[in-house]
Amino acid sequence: MKKIALSLFVIGSILTSCSSDDDNGASEPQVVAPTTYQFERDGTTTVSFSGQTTRIAMGEEFVSALRDDSYTESQLDAMFAHVEGASDFADADLNASDKSIRSKVAASKDYYSANTTEANAIKSQFDTWISDQVTNVFPNWNNTASAGTAGQLQQAGGGSVRYINEKGFEINQLVAKGLIGSLMTDQILNNYLSPAVLDEASNITNNDNDVVEDGKSYTTMEHKWDEAFGYLYGAEADATMPSLDADSFLSEYMDRVDSDEDFTGIAQTVFDAFKLGRAAIVAKNYTVRDEQAEIIRENISKVLAVRGVYYLQRGKTILAEGDMASAFHQLSEGFGFVYSLQFTRVPGTTTPYFSKSEVDAFMAQVSADNGLWDVTADTIDTISNTIADRFDFTVEQTVN
Repeated sequence: MKKIALSLFVIGSILTSCSSDDDNGASEPQVVAPTTYQFERDGTTTVSFSGQTTRIAMGEEFVSALRDDSYTESQLDAMFAHVEGASDFADADLNASDKSIRSKVAASKDYYSANTTEANAIKSQFDTWISDQVTNVFPNWNNTASAGTAGQLQQAGGGSVRYINEKGFEINQLVAKGLIGSLMTDQILNNYLSPAVLDEASNITNNDNDVVEDGKSYTTMEHKWDEAFGYLYGAEADATMPSLDADSFLSEYMDRVDSDEDFTGIAQTVFDAFKLGRAAIVAKNYTVRDEQAEIIRENISKVLAVRGVYYLQRGKTILAEGDMASAFHQLSEGFGFVYSLQFTRVPGTTTPYFSKSEVDAFMAQVSADNGLWDVTADTIDTISNTIADRFDFTVEQTVN
């Protein structure tokens, strides 16, 4: 395994978790942390997350299509809200699927089942971004962008051409990073790892008695945990020992943050928590299971925050150098991650690190007037420091 190698730090983490299990009373079964994410019943794997792998693949095609001005709004809308059997994707298996991206955006049990107003507002934001790309950016594909006018800009030194709206935002980056929060993070942290989903109906009784789903090898509780796992590792060639950077969503940015020496080990911590939590379900120890869920919540939330601040600071630096195309690209990635902060989760609570209203205020602040064309270094620093302070790291740590 290239990037998730067992270390003394990790061993310590596992032992700590096991100690916590001991502390929770002799009545609860002990949990042994496995080496890999491999679980079997009667010689058959009990791990399944094909739906998550499908949605990741749909997301990849959808985001790529946003960079192709031959697509119509109706085609992009159809890719976003795919209907089984429709020919929305190049991949026939995706077309045959009954899954869709839109159905799982802002759709977690804990955050949105009783708050359809916010859920609908978030889905509508993605609809608006799609429409903006098609009706404003695509028609100006070959025109030079300026403040108040959509179009293209080329990065300094003959670099990449960036296609931006009239406020300087690269829409495909807002969508891509927005999906990391609204789809992957929300489904992992606030849906599948929630006791409201894991323990729903007769899940505990069935798991205690190894009652599997009809025609399947897994209990419902095991499967729900695996579905959370699949939104991070579902594109891996071998998910039992993931190497990360397997897709352009959460996997890529977990890898990027782990590569920063200030945050090295975060990927292994998350993987170990997924393994130990799944083993705890097999062992019927739901205290250890929920402890691992909190570890995953804290660290995946931090990935979004670290990467958001990193891109804001990169954009600020490049903006001062006058390379507007590159700066707008970095800032668009950064504000995509800022948008995703509303889907994070403070451990031990049912609330995100930043509420929707706080995130909306950030986005409104940088979208005012001519948007990124007018944004100042002070504004970027204020937002960056606010995020870093809430997550208890420093802005400097993200830009080393």
